[in-house]
Amino acid sequence: MLDLGPAAQEVIRLVGGVTDDQLTDPTPSTDTSVAALLDHLMGLSLAFTWAARKSGGDGPGASAPPPPASPDNLDPQWRTVLPARLTELVESWRQPAAWAGMTTAGGVTMPAEVMGMVALDELVLHGWDLAKATGQPFHCDPASTEAVLEFTAESARPEQAAGREGLFGPVVPVPADAPPFDRALGFAGRDPGWTPPTR
Repeated sequence: MLDLGPAAQEVIRLVGGVTDDQLTDPTPSTDTSVAALLDHLMGLSLAFTWAARKSGGDGPGASAPPPPASPDNLDPQWRTVLPARLTELVESWRQPAAWAGMTTAGGVTMPAEVMGMVALDELVLHGWDLAKATGQPFHCDPASTEAVLEFTAESARPEQAAGREGLFGPVVPVPADAPPFDRALGFAGRDPGWTPPTR
């Protein structure tokens, strides 16, 4: 079992630092604004909570792929709704049963222990995306860093190319002696040195 708590708390902290005038700003995720990223986080927090409970949920992103993240779909109450959903997500994955058997999220079925790892990966990488886009510092705890590095390094293997589709962009070369989190970013198709364009 992995603890999603530290990664989720970091996202919650970052959400509190987002200003309204930053919602249209770009993020490291190609063609994704801050508002669209927040909408994606809103959706994935629900989908992975349902996956932990194996309840299937009753909305988009449960048994079928969710609609594409869009700034137009962002809940006006995201400042309070998203932290609440992330807290619920963490509690759901702290139950041992969440990690057993098979489960489904976004129309994809896989072993629950792998799904939990994907949930952590999403929180960490999108937390970094949000931090970079809004000019906030980002911290990833050592346990999450190690888990995400292992996950992204495996996904970067040539034989995993098909599985990367839609999850990560092309691998970004990062020096072998770079910090572990920078290497995880590179394997996930992100440039650790990304900065937002000048306003």
